[in-house]
Amino acid sequence: MARLVQGRRVLVTGAGGTIGGELARQVAALGPAQLVLLDHGEFALYGIDLELAESHPGIPRRAVLADVRDAARIARLMREERPELVFHAAALKHVPMVERDPLEGLLTNAQGTRIIADAARAVGCRAMVFISTDKAVNPTSVMGASKRLAEMYCQALDMQARQGKGGMRCVTVRFGNVLGSTGSVVPLFRRQLERGGPLTVTHPDMRRYFMTVREAVGLVLQASVVGVADPQGQPPELEDGGIFVLDMGKPVKIVDMARRMIRLAGLRPDEDVEIRFTGLRPGEKLFEELFHGQEPPRPTQFPGLLVATPRTTDAVQVGQAIDAIAAAARDGQAEAALAQLDRLVPEFDHNPEGKT
Repeated sequence: MARLVQGRRVLVTGAGGTIGGELARQVAALGPAQLVLLDHGEFALYGIDLELAESHPGIPRRAVLADVRDAARIARLMREERPELVFHAAALKHVPMVERDPLEGLLTNAQGTRIIADAARAVGCRAMVFISTDKAVNPTSVMGASKRLAEMYCQALDMQARQGKGGMRCVTVRFGNVLGSTGSVVPLFRRQLERGGPLTVTHPDMRRYFMTVREAVGLVLQASVVGVADPQGQPPELEDGGIFVLDMGKPVKIVDMARRMIRLAGLRPDEDVEIRFTGLRPGEKLFEELFHGQEPPRPTQFPGLLVATPRTTDAVQVGQAIDAIAAAARDGQAEAALAQLDRLVPEFDHNPEGKT
């Protein structure tokens, strides 16, 4: 991993978030020549920049307040910094929020990823690592479908590079929920416990995959090393834009997690503290999947790291489709944008009412 980062110019988008911030910390520890931190949230960006100034004062860095949807601004930044490696973690990730504002999710997650990738390619970036989600598999939410569309574009770009057509390598890494991340269930349960309950769970059968942020980012960096290696001699699924998937073990029932947290607080679930079931929220499903039926998983030589057999697409066609969706989104044409999304991601089974 040190060879991937050491002495190179690295840019991290979404650097103020849970994943982006941990990426910035671990990248800084590997000795980059320059570390650029990009985020659209002023306070979050200030926080990670200050932290790295204290923990790694010798690493040249720049904190950039910018939106990944601003193509002109991003292109100018790429020309100024000329990164050799980009970690793209910026995203709108909360399913109910994106269901309420679907056009914002499409513009950030799909068009924003295209903007970052294209601007990085234009300045000769060696590789981009795209952080995706298990919600992109058989999505029932706009957030998940928008991330699947971004996956498709990144896969197509990587396929071009791997087949000797030149250009930037584009590695996609997919994983599930990160324990303790902003808006996740553990901080929510903690706040509810402090108030004496109840702890709210959407459904008694709700299951999710979980990892710690350090585990997730460590495997992201490991996948990056594998993904940008010389394709000669690698398995064929890596030659055509395969998606790396972090092996997170078995999914955890959310209600079991709630009961465990109540007991850890020295209390009795359902007696001292109520667990209240509130029903699925718009876009949610009972369980997440790591692989689509047409992308069976294969092991890699690294423990904890799997690869999904690719479903390849054409970069030009996907890029044009993303642009069309973005144009409809900017015009406020939600019905048209979602209809195009449904056509591009045929496995998208939208659940806007949160039905089981």
